[in-house]
Amino acid sequence: MLHYIYGNDLHLFPRLRDTMFRDRAEQFKRRLGWDVHVNEAGEERDEYDAINPLYVIWEKPDGTHGGSMRFLPTTGDTMVNDHFSHLTDGVRIESPFIWECTRFCLAPGADRRVTAALTLGAGEIMEEFHLKHFVGVFDARMERIYSLMGLVPDVLGRVGEGREAIGVGLWEMREDVFAPTLERAGIDRATSKQWFHAAFDQSFVEELRAIA
Repeated sequence: MLHYIYGNDLHLFPRLRDTMFRDRAEQFKRRLGWDVHVNEAGEERDEYDAINPLYVIWEKPDGTHGGSMRFLPTTGDTMVNDHFSHLTDGVRIESPFIWECTRFCLAPGADRRVTAALTLGAGEIMEEFHLKHFVGVFDARMERIYSLMGLVPDVLGRVGEGREAIGVGLWEMREDVFAPTLERAGIDRATSKQWFHAAFDQSFVEELRAIA
């Protein structure tokens, strides 16, 4: 199932939390060779995990992490503005209607259903919080994943070639993408909505809507 968990509440889900950060280390450091820090516990964490981001996490039947993404409003600190503004000609991406999506991670052996479920979670955030776009930094691998899910990013800037290319782009979850995504994930929309609403106090969601 999908969980929507703010960083400050991860301690309520210790098994899910710990396996997520360990799977991030496995994917980003060991498999992809990114220049990221892995702590003594074998976890990949960065400074953005410390500022209460919203995580969408797929929980496997045994209670461990199956896949996840991390979201932050662009009105605060974000990776794209702090480290990749050279890809946007120095233009900061800041809007209450745009959130940053980073750290797309799949547990070893995860199937395509998990990718679809995470995409669905992003779509629910966009719809419920009345967002217009997500912004993200992506490599060639992630661009292929976006395209397979029917989510072709509007590329704002890119450097490098082939597998070494890195880009910054905006993407949205259009209504026509929900149906095929639900089918790939093997989830009906009622269940998806139930998971989302179970995660949030409705007064908080309404407050966000009022601000938007």
